[in-house]
Amino acid sequence: MKTPIAELDGDEMTRILWKQIKDTVLSPFVELNTEYYDLGLPERDRTDDAVTLEAAKAIARLKVGVKCATITPNAARMTEYNLKAMYKSPNATLRAELDGTVFRAPIIVPGIKSYIPGWVKPITIARHAYGDIYKAVEYRVPGPGRAELVFTGADGAVERKTIFDFKGPGVIQGMHNRDDSITSFARSCFSYALAAKQDLWFSAKDTISKTYDEDFRSIFQKVYEEEYRTAFEEAGITYFYTLIDDAIARAVRSKGGFIWAMKNYDGDVISDMVSTAFGSLALMSSVLVSPDGCFEYEAAHGTVTRHYYRYLKGEKTSTNPIATLWAWTGALRKRGELDGSPDLCAFADRLEKAALDTVASGVMTGDMAALYDGKAETADSETFLKAIAEKLT
Repeated sequence: MKTPIAELDGDEMTRILWKQIKDTVLSPFVELNTEYYDLGLPERDRTDDAVTLEAAKAIARLKVGVKCATITPNAARMTEYNLKAMYKSPNATLRAELDGTVFRAPIIVPGIKSYIPGWVKPITIARHAYGDIYKAVEYRVPGPGRAELVFTGADGAVERKTIFDFKGPGVIQGMHNRDDSITSFARSCFSYALAAKQDLWFSAKDTISKTYDEDFRSIFQKVYEEEYRTAFEEAGITYFYTLIDDAIARAVRSKGGFIWAMKNYDGDVISDMVSTAFGSLALMSSVLVSPDGCFEYEAAHGTVTRHYYRYLKGEKTSTNPIATLWAWTGALRKRGELDGSPDLCAFADRLEKAALDTVASGVMTGDMAALYDGKAETADSETFLKAIAEKLT
């Protein structure tokens, strides 16, 4: 490895898997070159979460990062870890700092069939990670009255629109987005589609949301026409916009193998549907891509708390490491591509093949065994990783 990658450690059971993966299937084969950042909750608390920002800057500098799953604390976690504050999601901090878009795709595993039989190729979900209901302002209307949308310009000019004349109690929600964020989202999607050589869909509902969703549609079209159309035509791939209900109907009838871009909430919902249809969240890869070419790879699932508590009692757990393993292979492959190191890319390919061959041989963790179409031997996480190492050797 000519250049380091930013290594972001995490929490609970995935932190245990992180070390097992490095010890069993990485370090014996690769001279790992990483800049290490501990994003485990105790260290984030000790540094007042400054370590997360340092990690984001390292990814921006090195262009490639790999991240373990982390805890976003709630009130219960504050008590459990005796935290000084209820820290924000590390993933949200990384997305904001890198201005990135999250791309999530199922990992196709032999013997684990999609619940939608026609889906034989992965469907990658590109989710805009800013605004919409996640930054909305809400109000509970107590009784009769007029709700208005008011905008005060920098010059003091005021514009008002009536939302609704309430005759009784109700609710109001105000959402926003920014053109610069939507533009960055569009560029990330087009760049990712070119790199993957896959068609790009974008879906929203501009027939109903004639200003908000229309803004997304028109910005995507403008960026495509001015910056990407020629490259798409040369690559033999297509881009198109369609209404989200039409996109869902098309997707269900498709064979997969495309990138589907959506607004924040739409992507949140549809990504869970797609991952479940393909098998499990534990078999979902995730990469954060910034418009200036930074890549941060991680698993799409959480820290597997239930297994971690069993691990602390000394029990063996059958926790699926594949998504975390794919985070490492994705980061190593990208590092190899950027540095012109074909051996590193080839190793990432071989490691993924060894993992899939291990499952195909009937050795796998419990969650995959429950979905497997054939005879399966349930192994604990460490045994499964050792079996992968044997295949790799």
